[in-house]
Amino acid sequence: MTTLRHDVPASLVVFLIAVPLSLGVAIASGAPLAAGLVAAVVGGIVAGALGGSAVGVSGPTAGLSLIVAELVHTYGWRATCMITLLAGLAQLLFGVFRVARAALAVSPAVVHGMVAGVGVVIALSQLHIVLGGTPQRSTLDNLLELPAQLARGHGDAVLAGVVTIAVLLVWGRIPKLRAVPAPLVALLTVTGLSTALAWDVTRVDLGGGLGDLGGPAWPTGDWHAIVTAVLLVALLSAVESLLTCVASDRMHDGPRASLDRELAAQGAANVVSGALGGFPVAGVVVRTMTNVQAGARSRWSAILHGVWVLLFAVGFGWALTLIPLAALAALLVFTGVQMVNLGHARNLRGHGEVPVYVVTMAGVVLIGLAEGVLLGLGLAALLALRRLAWVSAEVRQLGERWRVLVTGSLTFIGVPRLAEALRTVPPGAPVELDLHVDFMDHAAFDALHVWRLDHEKSGGTVDIDEPHDDWYAATAQGTRVFPAKSPPRHEHHGLPWAYRRAKGLVEGARDFQRRTAPHLRPLLHRLARGQRPSHLFITCADSRVVPNLITASGPGDLFTVRNIGNLVPRHGAGDDSVAAAIEYAVKVLGVRSITVCGHSRCGAMAAMLEPVEQPGSLGGWLQHARPSLGRYEAEDPEAGLDRLCRVNVIQQLDNLRTYPLVEGLVMAGKLELTGLYFDIATAGVDVLDEEGFTPVPAVRSA
Repeated sequence: MTTLRHDVPASLVVFLIAVPLSLGVAIASGAPLAAGLVAAVVGGIVAGALGGSAVGVSGPTAGLSLIVAELVHTYGWRATCMITLLAGLAQLLFGVFRVARAALAVSPAVVHGMVAGVGVVIALSQLHIVLGGTPQRSTLDNLLELPAQLARGHGDAVLAGVVTIAVLLVWGRIPKLRAVPAPLVALLTVTGLSTALAWDVTRVDLGGGLGDLGGPAWPTGDWHAIVTAVLLVALLSAVESLLTCVASDRMHDGPRASLDRELAAQGAANVVSGALGGFPVAGVVVRTMTNVQAGARSRWSAILHGVWVLLFAVGFGWALTLIPLAALAALLVFTGVQMVNLGHARNLRGHGEVPVYVVTMAGVVLIGLAEGVLLGLGLAALLALRRLAWVSAEVRQLGERWRVLVTGSLTFIGVPRLAEALRTVPPGAPVELDLHVDFMDHAAFDALHVWRLDHEKSGGTVDIDEPHDDWYAATAQGTRVFPAKSPPRHEHHGLPWAYRRAKGLVEGARDFQRRTAPHLRPLLHRLARGQRPSHLFITCADSRVVPNLITASGPGDLFTVRNIGNLVPRHGAGDDSVAAAIEYAVKVLGVRSITVCGHSRCGAMAAMLEPVEQPGSLGGWLQHARPSLGRYEAEDPEAGLDRLCRVNVIQQLDNLRTYPLVEGLVMAGKLELTGLYFDIATAGVDVLDEEGFTPVPAVRSA
């Protein structure tokens, strides 16, 4: 039933996008057009059936088109198919040995830069086809040749390209028409016009169709280069697939993806695609996003989309021969420009990784795909080493005492900076040395220890405080020092006791008295006269949900009610505890907002889905969650636990409005009701609006 209701319609939407893009990718790489369709079929059926993501969609990708184009030029198409097959076998081995997580170590800046560079190369090469010319061998030649190409006379091919891009631009800006994919509309429009008006254009040639591709043939040449090509195809396809798999988990509430299974599935798909003469296969972000947005719930959507491509290619392949090549080239120009996503560059700016993005993109455009990726990886590694070795030493005079604050990773690289700062401390002065370091090597310890001894000989004192592990103290005593970086031990920052190596409440109270209380004391002194919170916050008693953390609030901001399942019993339901808190917050404290905050994997909601009712007081309390369960079953009883957790928030907001006092203030515009949802695994907060739950964006200050 779920497949019929959700997956079949979603598969049709993805199919309508897959056909034109698969043909376009094949054109961009110089592969037979039918090879793109074979990859779409295999990616849908094989990778869809075996893959680790319930909603992921695989097929030929523009990101692999450059390396495939180089392989076709060097070895020919049939040898490229053998390289694809061997790359698939390598991916199968990667999956068997469970190395999928290692592929995620590649910096996203390198991946985004690679995609942007590929987009530039595709756009420039295909623009020549739109203008009636022929792409050059290199991107630089394409760029230099472009003015002359623009100056030449243009025929109907240019008109076909212009109409294609115009439809793509306009169609995406009309919300009511987005249900029909823009690429399909553009190709249908241009094909219809070119046929009706008898335009003089070159059209798609599928050759002998799917059955005339031929099998793989062993490549001839330097075996070192062949092995490198196999590994490059395997790694690029793996990284793109795994990143797509990770992204798909953020798009839906269903089962989480298995990365090793996904990697093995991509390997199997590439073995089959290479054996059948198809293009290399990888997970495709655009098709996966479309699949989720179209309502897909299981892997049947991806499988069926491959079936539809196969049926279309076999039964209606003749229709593809009506499409002008210039229209497909224009579609690739449009796709290539979209691949240069400046939003990725802006997101990387806050982490200082824009140089990696720019260098990778420039390397791919000017030198080549493999060279650009290697340049990006090298620069990313250098920047990572620089960050790991970063240290800051700040010296301040506080009355008669001096305070030296050292932060970062204290290694031999930072010793000169540390020594320069310590020289500014006058001999004989009392010093507070705060070592906020997460690592200290022996060279740094030696420099620090020698300075301390010399300073104490001059009559000064040095009090050392280490909020992190006892790097200095342990080395000075000759005891074992942990080689790995450690989390903060004393400072709270919202971390559980286990992360801070604390023993429990008493030690936590000592940390509070020592570090936090001095900062909060002035505020708490003012609040001691009385509380005036602006919000009533109703949430679950779950220990992982910390209201002040997820709302960035402090003492005096929230009047909090916590119970099992963040429930608000309906007015007159016989529970005075929550009702009294609501009445006190609204009438006495005058709160302006009431928020109900649910969370993922709520134990109370999980109990509601169990066939056996809970005994005792817990069972009696959970009776108040019956309306939430009924609402969930009426909407979609197969959506899963997290969907019930979200529905529960909506139901509790409705329950709040059964209180006459609350309803009156809401209608008068004096009280606002808000729903929040906290995803524990991702630390994400969603807010309820008219369209459903929308993620709260992380906005960086300028």
